[in-house]
Amino acid sequence: MSQDQSLPVITVEELATRLANDRTTLQLIDVREPEEVAIAYIEGFEVLPLSQFAQWSEEIDTRFDPNQETFVICHHGMRSAQMCLWLLNNGFSNVKNIRGGIAAYSLRVDSSIPQY
Repeated sequence: MSQDQSLPVITVEELATRLANDRTTLQLIDVREPEEVAIAYIEGFEVLPLSQFAQWSEEIDTRFDPNQETFVICHHGMRSAQMCLWLLNNGFSNVKNIRGGIAAYSLRVDSSIPQY
């Protein structure tokens, strides 16, 4: 399945607008690994590495509101798509995958964020 077939998405440009306007209403999840986050990071995202799924998955619905708008990012958009599907299958109702991930954000929105 491609990330666009049935999964709600948001572009990096739309993300930048939303972050600039009112990020307090958004839940922001970054599923990349700690070494990736050390290279490139967007302020405000909570890091939940997929490799540590067992450590955080049981408490996801107490750490996040399943009804609140939730954006998920990774490097290019594939791992975040997996996370979005998992969230949707576990009771989250307003989840969007960030198309192109942090790589696209760096290229099209904020060039101060390093590419890797």
